[in-house]
Amino acid sequence: MEKHKRTLLVVIAEANIERMLVQDIRRLGAAGYTVTDVRGGGHSGVREGTWEADRTIRMEVVCEGGVADKIAEHMLAEYGKHYGLTLYFSEVSVLRPNKF
Repeated sequence: MEKHKRTLLVVIAEANIERMLVQDIRRLGAAGYTVTDVRGGGHSGVREGTWEADRTIRMEVVCEGGVADKIAEHMLAEYGKHYGLTLYFSEVSVLRPNKF
């Protein structure tokens, strides 16, 4: 089975900026994304998602490494100062590289 290297970019952010993040991801070259609602806590407190302004999402984007870097740089510069935002990368292998 032939495997192809790609980068998984994970974005954890406030749900109220989801629409803008999706537009950025598509504009900057990713073919697709997956969004889930999440809850958690960290150095800035707990986000339980019990009311609309407290909702958090996790976006997963599998793409070429350069595209992932471009998306992350943009998000950090555009949203990092004003919104709860966590970004991290992981190397993954995919079976159908044309999808990513």
